[in-house]
Amino acid sequence: MNLKKILTWAGVAFLLFFLFSAPQQAGDLVNNILGSLQEAAQAVITFMQNIFV
Repeated sequence: MNLKKILTWAGVAFLLFFLFSAPQQAGDLVNNILGSLQEAAQAVITFMQNIFV
């Protein structure tokens, strides 16, 4: 078994453990990540609008 597969399964196991042991914090983390992605997308849209105006 190669190292990449072991690390992948360890990461999945850690995520599942985090999800079941602290669901509120896991939900908050997902909301924060999605909020950051939304802000980044909005920044790109604003940038593109300013270029072509």
